Amino acid sequence: MSIIHQAIAPCSKCGAETTINVYKSINTADNPELKAKVKDGSIFLWECPECKTVNLARYETLYHDPEKKLMVWLVPEGEISESQMQAITMHTKAMGGYTLRRVSDMGDLMEKVLIHEAGLEDHVLEMCKYVTKMEMMAKITGEDQQKEFMAAPFHFYRTEGDGDDRLITFMYALDGKMQGVNIGWNVYNDCLGIVERNPIMKPADGFERIDAGWLYSKMR
Repeated sequence: MSIIHQAIAPCSKCGAETTINVYKSINTADNPELKAKVKDGSIFLWECPECKTVNLARYETLYHDPEKKLMVWLVPEGEISESQMQAITMHTKAMGGYTLRRVSDMGDLMEKVLIHEAGLEDHVLEMCKYVTKMEMMAKITGEDQQKEFMAAPFHFYRTEGDGDDRLITFMYALDGKMQGVNIGWNVYNDCLGIVERNPIMKPADGFERIDAGWLYSKMR
């Protein structure tokens, strides 16, 4: 069941206070219309009725897609209590086959949902991002430019095509502009082989944070 509260939020521009919906939990079985709003980020946006400024609402929420067996816990600040994590982890383990993830911002929640919808594995995509970045960085001259590029997060955007002809698109921000890069399906298969040959790269049970930091910790 989705749990929706109301909260008073001040506009970031004019300061006018507005009552907004805060989704403490999102269940796509009960409210299928919310999935699209999570995927495009609109569920976290609200317009000030006074000055029409579009604001971003930051709050904790638990996204649950029973059909896809996906739970993503968005925790913008602080940590999830161990008791909460253990209780939900045990509950989903009893139901079997669930993917549990923890993220810290709206963009990461959107990405996890998009990845799962595409039938891909997020830990494999993190390896794809790393391999792609290293290949692209080799063509960049200048140490400062290389550092700036490596610091720019890659985000999964979409897949195109069918079968082995599929392309995977990553988006990233550089020099104030959004840019994209495509990789072939062969890159994904190669990275899948790498993680399968290295058990240390298998995500643990529970709400694990799978991102670039997670990958680097496994490669040390």
